[in-house]
Amino acid sequence: MRGLRVVPSGRPGRGRLYVNLPDGRAVAWYDRRANRISVLADDQRDAVVRALRPFLTGAVSIGPPPVPTAAELRSLELPPDADLAPNRPGENLRGELDHGTAGTRARHRLRRDLAAQQRSGDAFDALEARGWRILHCVPLPGLGLIDHLLIGPAGIFCVRTVPARGQRAAVGDLLIAVGRADPRPDPHWARRAAARAEQVLTSRAAADGAEPPRRSRAGGARSGSAPTVRVTGALAVDDASRVEVAPTVRDLRVLQPRTAAPDLGSLPTTLEPPAVEALFALARDTRTWLQVLSGVPEKPRPARDV
Repeated sequence: MRGLRVVPSGRPGRGRLYVNLPDGRAVAWYDRRANRISVLADDQRDAVVRALRPFLTGAVSIGPPPVPTAAELRSLELPPDADLAPNRPGENLRGELDHGTAGTRARHRLRRDLAAQQRSGDAFDALEARGWRILHCVPLPGLGLIDHLLIGPAGIFCVRTVPARGQRAAVGDLLIAVGRADPRPDPHWARRAAARAEQVLTSRAAADGAEPPRRSRAGGARSGSAPTVRVTGALAVDDASRVEVAPTVRDLRVLQPRTAAPDLGSLPTTLEPPAVEALFALARDTRTWLQVLSGVPEKPRPARDV
């Protein structure tokens, strides 16, 4: 068939490729994660394969669209302006650089923070090949933005990026010291943000009447226990010469971009793939995070300056 166009959707290199007619109607799509082509009309199969051939890798399965799961149906109903999945690492900092203050020192700090978030984000995005789902710049009322939200086999991690600029970083229960600069309250923020994110996701799942996330036996979920979505606070310490973590820090995960994949891959599995997809469908919806939480005081986000 002539005139078929291949149109990307979602995050570059990771989203679907749609095959559209000249009038914009989709006749098929290629799911890169599943390596599968879903064809809406069997008589167009050969034309669709020819159009997608430059983008295919390995053995590709072809057939009619699979029956959508509840998480996929939720994603299909999501308005484009409410979808957080396309967000790039440091999306908010890009806007500040383009339209914010013209001060030289402030812009230098923004560029440094943006570079750190990009390196951390790139390392986390690479986890998608291992069954993880990643979101960047997730709004959290009263606490600003979650730099990165990781949802995968080892659970959910609410990550705050800390640029170290080649200096030593010492992580304590409430503060992190980078070089000789004044200590920052990032550990305390990550802990509070994780607790808030846990409450948001749990309450939204309950409001939607969703089944509680099914955990593997390694997760240790108790039969008959209340359906709670567990979220762990984490720090991504970027470009540190050395990272020292106090022995009393046990409820936070300290990551470094270059070792994030093996560190998270070594953790026990607590979430099965259907639970990962269901939680990702909830978390990618901006409306999930912008709901008002009663009984949770909102405090200003601590400064990011080092």
